[in-house]
Amino acid sequence: MLSLSALIALILDAALGWPRALYSRIGHPVGAFAALLVACDRAWNAPHHSFARRRMAGVLTLLLLLIFTLAICHALMLLADHLLGRWSFLMIALLAWPALAQHSLYTHTKKVADALDHGGLDAGRHAVGQICGRDVRVLDEHGVARAAIESLAESLSDGIIAPLFWFLLGGLPALWAYKAINTADSMIGHKDRRYAAFGWAAARMDDIANIIPARISALLICLCQRHIGRSLSITWRYHAHHASPNSGWPEAAMAGALGLRLAGPSQYDGETYAKPWIGEGRTNASSTDIRRALHIIRRCYALTWLIVAIIIVATGEMSLWLP
Repeated sequence: MLSLSALIALILDAALGWPRALYSRIGHPVGAFAALLVACDRAWNAPHHSFARRRMAGVLTLLLLLIFTLAICHALMLLADHLLGRWSFLMIALLAWPALAQHSLYTHTKKVADALDHGGLDAGRHAVGQICGRDVRVLDEHGVARAAIESLAESLSDGIIAPLFWFLLGGLPALWAYKAINTADSMIGHKDRRYAAFGWAAARMDDIANIIPARISALLICLCQRHIGRSLSITWRYHAHHASPNSGWPEAAMAGALGLRLAGPSQYDGETYAKPWIGEGRTNASSTDIRRALHIIRRCYALTWLIVAIIIVATGEMSLWLP
């Protein structure tokens, strides 16, 4: 009954996010992933070790993280079945809920638009700095808006579609295994001197895990706005302009949907990278464009819910639960 659990988890996340009261008391599950990654990084990723040794240490770190995650998820599923029987789908939904990010993605992106409208450029830079990793100090208003839109499009895949996809495919273990991989990629999957070797396995696994979800996300964006043909065309022609094999798909779809050019030259840690542009529209994005992107994302949410509901009906899950 994974589809029913998924729909309940989606509803909980959309309505509540991950409540601050829960976070202050128990934290968030990815905090456990982060703690293990930090410990392994400190113990095994010594600069004086060879490249090959650090790469193997990264592989071992990822394996430990996945074994830890899968073991706990399997135990929790057995516990849910033992305690609740046919009502175990409710506990599974509660355990899946923290892995979704509809609420936080929407609210954090909206804060950027609100900051630009009411607080000016400095407020916008601060708000977008909470959701992207580039040097926000050098961004003008258009750069802030583009960064927010890019993060929104990419996070539709990473934060919602991918975890949902893996949950429907493999249940709670697959869902949290994906979140473990995605957390590892965000923490150590970088190409800098420190993590090029140690984070290699995390980066490659994250690429593999997002192949299908990224393309589903792009298709959702294309379908959830008026310029479907233009968005599909831009997606197909520009997705490869991104350094990531996956992130370019939803970003290109959003660029086509809004008539914008996204990405382009960006600065990270004081160094400018000549990234190519994605799309063929204007570059002078604004808070209005952020709100237009948010409107598309709301439609993507609704279509995702509808698809899950159709799966529930098609598989007869409700009839399995009802007396």
